[in-house]
Amino acid sequence: MQNESWKIDSGIINKWSSKFHGWYHYPEHLISTQLADGMEFKSVDCPLVFQIEGDNKWYMFYTGFEGVGYQTMLVSSKDLICWENKGLVMSYGGAGVYDFGGVSFGGLLFQSYNLKDKRILKRVNGMYQALYGCYPKQGGYEIRPGAEGRAISKDGLKWERISNERPILSVDGANEWEKDCIYQPWLLEHDGKYYNFYNAANGIYEQIGVAFSEDLLNWERYKINPILENGEKGSYDEYFCSDGKVFYDEDHWVMFYFGVKIEQEVWSAHIMAAFSYDLLHWTKDSEPLYKAGDHPEGLDKNFAHKISIVFNPVNDVLYMYYNAVGIRGRGIGLITSKKII
Repeated sequence: MQNESWKIDSGIINKWSSKFHGWYHYPEHLISTQLADGMEFKSVDCPLVFQIEGDNKWYMFYTGFEGVGYQTMLVSSKDLICWENKGLVMSYGGAGVYDFGGVSFGGLLFQSYNLKDKRILKRVNGMYQALYGCYPKQGGYEIRPGAEGRAISKDGLKWERISNERPILSVDGANEWEKDCIYQPWLLEHDGKYYNFYNAANGIYEQIGVAFSEDLLNWERYKINPILENGEKGSYDEYFCSDGKVFYDEDHWVMFYFGVKIEQEVWSAHIMAAFSYDLLHWTKDSEPLYKAGDHPEGLDKNFAHKISIVFNPVNDVLYMYYNAVGIRGRGIGLITSKKII
């Protein structure tokens, strides 16, 4: 049995997570199928908010599903509330290629990962960097086995594939916990090393692992994966620990992720957090930061998951965008640390 002396005391965990409770709700989806500008999406998913140096706008990638597969779209905003369509960023790969079933941008390289710093993109060799989740087949939602690719951009708005021949991470060479599907990446740079936090599946169960790289193209899995495992029976993350987003918060790291539990064949997804001093050993808060069904309008009655969090220094507010699935379908919702309307 692995030595667990690194586990963080529950009192410290409760203190660190307390600031991420008590959210205020925006009443409607901010991003919905109506914003797709003729793409005719059935649902939207996976927000990823960022900024470009010298540009006072905010930008968001989101993923649209129209029944065939995933496509990544771009919107922009001046106030983090009203978003303007900027069109398609990346669609399907070529027939027979690992991303033929579509792409979902999951990780961008930022200048800083401090929780309250700006989400400004960082260049490597003059180019902005992104990792994306993708699927090999068309005709449905996340058809297994998934994989991950890499994209680059000169301006942060127009992107091109760079991993055309093979994925950067796939089920080839996978371990038991990730043998059936590789999902979303989260890209992070720390102490001269690149980290790719990703969720993967073995049957119905999803957990989170990490891979390392020095060049953003060749990745080596951590030998002690998964770093975030499913909880015990009846817990909020009994079936899924997925879609980790990692930031530095004062003197420790926080990973926002979503957990899934199934009760009487009903699935629910909840926003959760884990904490670490070294990016490899994580202690979870067993209670969600935000539960599905908390929205008073029923916007997230079924699922609250897949977050993107940014800090607005103008009003000292954390904005957490998330996939809200409920009575109005699947769209991008917003909760904030202070009341804004």
